[in-house]
Amino acid sequence: MALITTGGQISRDLETHGALGVYIPLEGGFEGRYRRRLRSRGYVSQMVSARGLGDVGMYLTGVHGVRPPHLGKKSATADPAVGERVFVPPMIDLQLTNLPPKSKGLLLWIIDGYVLSNDELDYLVNLPKLNPKVKVVVEMGGDRVFRWQPLSQSLAA
Repeated sequence: MALITTGGQISRDLETHGALGVYIPLEGGFEGRYRRRLRSRGYVSQMVSARGLGDVGMYLTGVHGVRPPHLGKKSATADPAVGERVFVPPMIDLQLTNLPPKSKGLLLWIIDGYVLSNDELDYLVNLPKLNPKVKVVVEMGGDRVFRWQPLSQSLAA
């Protein structure tokens, strides 16, 4: 890898394919550099962990209910003992409404993407087609050098 990388190629591939699967050296630090380069190209970056996402489609694009941890406390009402359900707005819609006017769009960077099922990865491949302002990068695993490929090719492998 060159000492100074402008990030032009990953930006062009992201605009062409919409969703990329990246393989990152385990030492770390590369994802921050590439996120910074994509931010300088006009994208607003949002990092999310794939662990604990649940239903990816509902978490990203639909109103969904979550139950906060009850911390051992019982409710005095007739509600279930597991706690009250709180409804959370869709993450992508919330981020898209708050984009700066000159922004190219939202970059959704998902870490630990190797835990996602093929159906969830297929949804992430199709997400930029449903909403062209959203681009997706999924960390699919480790490698000796930072490399990427279209997420559809990572899904096929």
